[in-house]
Formats: sequence, C-alpha cells, structure tokens
Amino acid sequence: MNDISIRVTGRAGRITLDRPQALNALTYDMCLAIEDALDRWANDTSVDLIVVDAAGERAFCSGGDIAELYATGKAGDYDYGRKFWADEYRLNAKIFSYSKPVVSFMQGFTMGGGVGLGCHGSHRVVSETSQIAMPECGIGLIPDVGGSLMLALAPGRIGEYLGVTATRMSAQDAIFAGFADCYIPQHLWPDLIAKLEDTGDAAILTPATLAPPASELQEHQAHIDALFDGETLGDILNNLRKDDGEFARETLKKMERMSPLAMASTIEVIHRLRGPSLTIEKALDLEYRFTYRAMEHGDFLEGIRAAIIDKDRKPAWQFADMNVPLAATGKMLRPLGNAALTLENTR
Repeated sequence: MNDISIRVTGRAGRITLDRPQALNALTYDMCLAIEDALDRWANDTSVDLIVVDAAGERAFCSGGDIAELYATGKAGDYDYGRKFWADEYRLNAKIFSYSKPVVSFMQGFTMGGGVGLGCHGSHRVVSETSQIAMPECGIGLIPDVGGSLMLALAPGRIGEYLGVTATRMSAQDAIFAGFADCYIPQHLWPDLIAKLEDTGDAAILTPATLAPPASELQEHQAHIDALFDGETLGDILNNLRKDDGEFARETLKKMERMSPLAMASTIEVIHRLRGPSLTIEKALDLEYRFTYRAMEHGDFLEGIRAAIIDKDRKPAWQFADMNVPLAATGKMLRPLGNAALTLENTR
C-alpha cells in the first residue's frame, strides 16, 4: 500500500504513515492494515515494541479521510460510515491495551483520528512543532477515537474546554492534559528511532526527554474550571456570557463556530465517563452511539459540506441558537441495542 509503510526493522514493528501531501490523513484501508500488523506482531517474539511515525514535517496525522464518508452519507448509505467508525474504534482499543510498548512520534498536526492512532500508546513523544487537537465539534461530531476518555481524565474542566473549542495544544499543553508523555526535540528523533529498532527497549527515551516549556493551558486552568463547571452546554454558555474578560470572549467565539448539538453531547459524554468505572470500552461505546446516528440525525454531513466541500464556513446547524434540548442529546446517546459497538474483529 502506497499510503503506509509497515515492516519489521531490527527489534521493532514499524508503522510509517506516508501521505504527507494529505497531512497523513488516515484512510479506512490504512486502519485495517495497521490492525492486521498489530495482530501479527502481538505474539511475534522477534518484535519487542512498535514504533509509529509519519512522513513529512507538517503532520503526524491530521485526522480521518472523510471524503468517502461524506459521499456515501449524502447518497443515503449510512452503513459505510458506521462500519468505518466501528473498525477504527476497534483499532483504538487495541492500541490502548496492546501487550507491547507502542511508541508514537507526533510532529506537527495530530488531530481527530490521529489522536486515536498516536495518543493511546504507552510512549507518546511530542516536540516543538506538535499541535494536538480534537476538532470534531466543528464538523458536527463529538471527540471520538477514544478521545473522550482522555478528555474525561484531563485535569479539572480542561476536557470540556478542549472538547467544545477544538483548541490546539502545544507539546507542553498536551503533556499537561494527558495526551502525550515525552518532550523530545525533533532533531533527535531519527537517532532515537534507530536505537529503538536496534535495542527494542523504550527506556532509551528517558535520557532524551526534556522538561517542556510552561503550559499555557495549565496557566488558564483555574479560569477554565470556573467557566466550564456547568452541567450542560447552556450552563457553560451562561458562565461565559457573564464573564467580560478576553479569554471568555475568545472562548465563546470558538464555540460559535461549532455544532451546538455536538457540543452539548460532548459535555454529556465527558460527564458520564468521569468516575471510577471509566474504561476505553465505555468511552468508545458512548462515542459510537453518537457517530452511528451522526449522518442521519446529526450535523455531520452539513459540517463537512461547509468545511470541506463548499468551504463556505457557514454551516446551517441544528439548534443554531445554541439552546439544545436535553431530549436531543438523549436521542443521540441512547443505547443502540443490537447495533451496539463490538470490539471483536468480525472481518
């Protein structure tokens, strides 16, 4: 496959995304190829760890390739998208619980589906160029690919803020929020990858890891916690509108570009996940309830039209006044019964 290189080099199973012209956006076939490789290497005693990286300087992975999702959805075929998401989520869960170290090197943009690929491994490396985000609300989805798990685990109310604003995290912000582990200058990466291939030992990352610069997100946490302490989207909007500071105004401006239904559902999902019973399986199940319905009942197709197809940046969202009834989020997140997500490989 031209879009991805999968091989064994030394002691490492190697996965390199190779679509730099498309910011290494993840296609359905790439997802399946990665899963097949992980399955092969799980019991291969010659492979000690997995190293995931990407070609080009601009992006590790900018997200999922959504052109086919849009085309099939507009034609009234919702099953393709449902299968795509189910198979992608199975891969996310597999990376999260993989029996061997998974080391990801995330330069430039890591967004959406890229987070699902790069941020569930055991060793998540970022650099001075890294920008990590969950921008799904901007196209009518909720943060998925297991991203809701990390948002629920983020400090304070940082998860709600990141989920509904699509704010891009620097390397230091991503480490603070729980999306990354190791800050290593990018010029050191080629030698480190060669050593990982040679030794099969992820511990060699430790001496190269530096203390990251101060996190701007951390500096704003107290303010974010106060603004986002509401139970619903409406509560949070009321807090933001009462605050006449620049940060609140900028936050509102970001949220005004997002799907209100997706934002309200994002907040509900994060709140449901918090607590001692949080698992990747629970997060993916809730995400799939929404994405399963996103084309037929949500704002997904309109979000893609406005952002990618017509590029007019003027989506006609449902609940454009941002008054989202609780019944609307309840409809998007109710159990799917026999259609519920299964993480067993049925291919």
